Amino acid sequence: MRPLLACLLLLFSPLLLAEPAELDWLELMPESDRQALEQMPELTHAGPETSGDFTRQGGLKQEQGLPAVMYSAKTVATLDGRQVRMGGYPVPLETDGQGRSTLFFLVPYPGACIHVPPPPPNQLVLVRYPKGIALGDIYAPLWVVGTLEVEAVSNDLADAAYALDASAVRAVEEADLQED
Repeated sequence: MRPLLACLLLLFSPLLLAEPAELDWLELMPESDRQALEQMPELTHAGPETSGDFTRQGGLKQEQGLPAVMYSAKTVATLDGRQVRMGGYPVPLETDGQGRSTLFFLVPYPGACIHVPPPPPNQLVLVRYPKGIALGDIYAPLWVVGTLEVEAVSNDLADAAYALDASAVRAVEEADLQED
């Protein structure tokens, strides 16, 4: 019996260690929001971020006057509790004693906190990673693996519609970008 169990474990262990399938950012939006985003007029970059005015509360919070989809916190309920792998860019919030980021927002494009309108709440994911990761460059993309939760999060910097308890976080490497 034990040899059979050992053979089965060897046979299926690669499946047990594999990362979950990648979750695309647009999958975080309900269909109605995706359609609204596709029909949205081109945005200008004339908000307080471009003028350098950071004296008001803001950061990733939206300025008034954008199309409604840019404020959407509508979520996809079937994603709640799902194991996911997401690629994105970090916006650090908290660090541990060694300077590793343990709490950060994951955003779909680099520079989401400056010079461009920020993503809507359903395109922001709060990542909790107690192990922490050293972030040398917020413009360097990350892979984050863990359990995604539909969870409204609000702080001075941003509002998010999702949170992710990460089991692994790593920098995207050149090999990740190669086509199979």
